Amino acid sequence: MSLGWSAALFILSLLAAWVLGYRFFGDYLFRVVTSPRHLRVERAVYRLVGVDADSEQNAGVYTRSLLAFSAVSVLFLYGLQRLQGHLWLDAGLPGVDSHVAWNTAVSFVTNTNWQAYAGESTMTHLTQMGGLAVQNFLSAAVGIAVAVVLVRGLARSHTGRLGNFWVDLTRLVVRVLLPVAVLGAVAFIAAGMVQNLSGGTEVTTLAGGSQTITGGPVASQEIIKELGTNGGGFYNANSAHPFENPTAWTNWLAIFLIGLIPFSLPRVLGRMVDDTRQGLAILTAMGSLAVASIVLLNVTELAHPGTVPSAVGASLEGREVRFGTGSSATFAAMTTLTSTGSVDSFHDSYSGLGGGILMSNMMLGEVAPGGVGSGLYGMLVLAIITVFVAGLMVGRTPEYLGKKIGAREIKLASLYFLVTPFLVLVGTALAMASPEQRASMLNTGTHGFSEVLYAFTSASNNNGSAFAGLTVSTPWYDVVLGLCMLLGRFLPIVLVLALAGSLGRQTPAPASAGTMPTHTPLFVSMLVGVTVVLVALTFLPALALGPLAEGLAR
Repeated sequence: MSLGWSAALFILSLLAAWVLGYRFFGDYLFRVVTSPRHLRVERAVYRLVGVDADSEQNAGVYTRSLLAFSAVSVLFLYGLQRLQGHLWLDAGLPGVDSHVAWNTAVSFVTNTNWQAYAGESTMTHLTQMGGLAVQNFLSAAVGIAVAVVLVRGLARSHTGRLGNFWVDLTRLVVRVLLPVAVLGAVAFIAAGMVQNLSGGTEVTTLAGGSQTITGGPVASQEIIKELGTNGGGFYNANSAHPFENPTAWTNWLAIFLIGLIPFSLPRVLGRMVDDTRQGLAILTAMGSLAVASIVLLNVTELAHPGTVPSAVGASLEGREVRFGTGSSATFAAMTTLTSTGSVDSFHDSYSGLGGGILMSNMMLGEVAPGGVGSGLYGMLVLAIITVFVAGLMVGRTPEYLGKKIGAREIKLASLYFLVTPFLVLVGTALAMASPEQRASMLNTGTHGFSEVLYAFTSASNNNGSAFAGLTVSTPWYDVVLGLCMLLGRFLPIVLVLALAGSLGRQTPAPASAGTMPTHTPLFVSMLVGVTVVLVALTFLPALALGPLAEGLAR
């Protein structure tokens, strides 16, 4: 089945909006991260934490600051969940179990937002607002800051100074995330999204029974959930819930917000290295992979009859009927192409090949366009691997943006790429080797294996979406998936910051006749090819055992 005109128009309108975002929002991001001025509110924050805003840090100090801040965030969020039953706005909810609190604290601090709980019946309003929503802002800012540091390493020379973590974090929250979140929340409230502190409203159903309709600060969390590519929903149904996603245009806006910052950051790269063609090349590589995935998933699902077919033959099982199969597929593609993890459809209900596409999106390393910050620095690491491969072909020392890619740089880049495959494959193997953990699968055979593979792929790549059908609210899964999220977030960050420090200390190499241009269609094609081949070589055997086998068996 071909892509319908309505689905095509929906996708084209998003692409047009992201192109505008790349140009204008990207320029704004560039001004934020390069401005020499400090706002008054920012100076107040610096005084409060005792930071010299005009001093810069080397890669080691920047890394330690980031890790210390994240460790304190995990401890704070864990404690808040455990004590929520004794605090304000508890609505009668008890403290969260220790293993769920650990999993949730790590999940939100790492920008994963994996949820092993039902939000409206587990977390109090105080935990939602003062814990989870706050981490939605902070974890997003951390990701953007790391990307900016890597770009500084490429743009600067003869220096180990790469910025100040506390300044970057504060600026990104105050000047970028908060203003957009305030405006977006107002728009969402106007569209009918819930925003209150209600403990619930008792209503009488049509059948004469009683039901409690849960309210809460939904709109304020929903906006940063999408903008910061976080994904944790206030309600268990996430963006399929009418209080969390009330209309077709809020669904469109949610998808746009998911891609806004990731698609805008390549503009920051181009401006900071004084060559906007470099940013366009990275954007083109990201966009090519994203468009291919979105179109392929739409075509696959529109052609899949499923068990509850619509009038056009596409499956409506697991879809929110207000949005239909096409919009659901586009949302699913973007939420797995980024680190968002929010859903407006049931990924477990997708066809075998459709589920494989969703997993492959995450297995790409979420670089098309990826999470806020993590997408850009992930694609830049792949660009470094690409120029290294090209250098091997012609027998020259590879260079990227005037920086030589030597043994240290390629080792760091290679280790970066190996972290998540190791976590995904080892975690899946451990779960499948244990009869007790296999008992958590709803399905058997290829689909059951896909449920487990999806869970570890989502956690290790800091995505957070769930295939469903797998009971993960057990101590073993909560602890192990939490470790995957923790290592999958911070090991790559440590490697990226080390890479930035190594590049920043170099002397730029002048371009010569043998230098490979990294802004041409040839390089973009190579970058896309290397990305796809690396993923295929790493994950194809696992995909063949799950979604591919299921899809080809139909």
